Amino acid sequence: MLRRLYNWTLSLAAGPRAPYALGAVSFIESSVFPLPPDLLLVPMVIARRDKAWFYAALCTVMSVLGGVLGYGIGMFLFQQVAEPILAFYGKLHYFEEFSGIFTEYGWWFVFFAGITPFPYKVITIASGAAGLSLPIFIVASVVSRGLRFFIEAALLYFFGPPIRDFIEKRLGLVFTVFVVLLVGGFAALRLV
Repeated sequence: MLRRLYNWTLSLAAGPRAPYALGAVSFIESSVFPLPPDLLLVPMVIARRDKAWFYAALCTVMSVLGGVLGYGIGMFLFQQVAEPILAFYGKLHYFEEFSGIFTEYGWWFVFFAGITPFPYKVITIASGAAGLSLPIFIVASVVSRGLRFFIEAALLYFFGPPIRDFIEKRLGLVFTVFVVLLVGGFAALRLV
C-alpha cells in the first residue's frame, strides 16, 4: 500500500497542477494546515529535477505569504481564531509568559520554527499576537524558509538519483523516519 501511495504521489508531482498544489499547501501550512509542504516538494523535485529552484522559490514565497496570514490571525483575530488554534496545540496557557520573551527574541523563534519540523504556524500566529515587528518577522521567515526549501531542493537536485534509489529501496524506513520527525515536532511543541 505504501508503495502504491508513493508511486501515486510521484505521478501527481510530475503533473501539470502540481505547482498549484505545492503553492497552496505552502501557503496554508504556515497558518493552519498540519502537514508540511515538504511532502510535495520532495517528490516534485525528484520527478522534475530541472524545476528544483522554481519549486523551492515557490515554497518560500507562498510559505512567507501564508506566514503573514498567520501573523494577521494572531494580531487581529487572536480571540476568535488564534486562541482555539493555540489551545489545540496546548500552548494557550503559556502565551502570557511567552509573549514577553518572544518580543525580545522573536527573530530566533521565527528562524528556528522556519527551518525545523517545529510547527511554523504556531510561531506565525504568536508573532502577530505578541506584536513582533512585521519587517523582522518577514525577514526571519524569508531567511529560514528559504534556507529550508533551497537546501532540500539542492540536495535533491545534486543527489536526486541516489536519493530516489534510497527512498525506493527503503520506503518503509523513510516513511517511519518522516512520521517520527513530524510527531517529534508536535511533541517538542507540547514540551516548550
